Amino acid sequence: MFELTGKQAVVTGGGSGIGRAIAQLFARQGAAVHIIERTLAAGQATADEIAQAGGTAQVHAADVGQQAAVQAAFAAIGRVDILVNNAGIAHVGTVENTPEADFDRVYQVNVKGAYNCLFAAVPRMREQGGGTILNLASIAAHVGLADRFAYSMSKGAIHAMTLSVARDYLSSHIRCNSISPARVHTPFVDGFIAGNYPGQEAAVFDKLSRSQPIGRMGQPTEIAALALYLCSDEAGFITGCDYPIDGGFIKLNT
Repeated sequence: MFELTGKQAVVTGGGSGIGRAIAQLFARQGAAVHIIERTLAAGQATADEIAQAGGTAQVHAADVGQQAAVQAAFAAIGRVDILVNNAGIAHVGTVENTPEADFDRVYQVNVKGAYNCLFAAVPRMREQGGGTILNLASIAAHVGLADRFAYSMSKGAIHAMTLSVARDYLSSHIRCNSISPARVHTPFVDGFIAGNYPGQEAAVFDKLSRSQPIGRMGQPTEIAALALYLCSDEAGFITGCDYPIDGGFIKLNT
């Protein structure tokens, strides 16, 4: 089950964290993985690890927020059976203390980046007779998180785009779903905490871990496992759905 042999999978932001775990698992299940990162160096370690394990992976340098660069990357890739829109950045702030430049930067990467990849991939999938898209949304698309105005905006947009693409391309046999993780322990999280809460790292990590009713953050491999299922043929009856993978955050917090 969950074999991806013969499929070409594109994973944006596949050089670290959740994207890295997804790229590695998809390659292990037989997919030829194409990692899109801002620089070749950012994704090369993941590609090297995949190759050392006997898998197939290539890195394509592109800023997902720049449509011409994305189009060039997809032209080099060719066939796209699976697209995972994972690349994204975080931001702390309310509407009052979110500068326009910060808002634009979050929009450029998280929203326009996903749009650019959809814009490049969907015509290819339609012409080849189908495909599978998975977008990385967030619990921020479903509940109000304090001090996450711009980030919540971007993930709400991802959720809405998922539904729109799923509806528009039913007859083209293109499935589109999303995953909404709560906090997942990645190097990005460690850097985010260090950058925004200097001197309070241990306390903030503990607080963020306990905000999930299950009592811990998720692991990238757990997100990757759900991504594999949703992108596999076994999930062929699923489209237009969002899957919280959140340790009970949305439904069980009281």
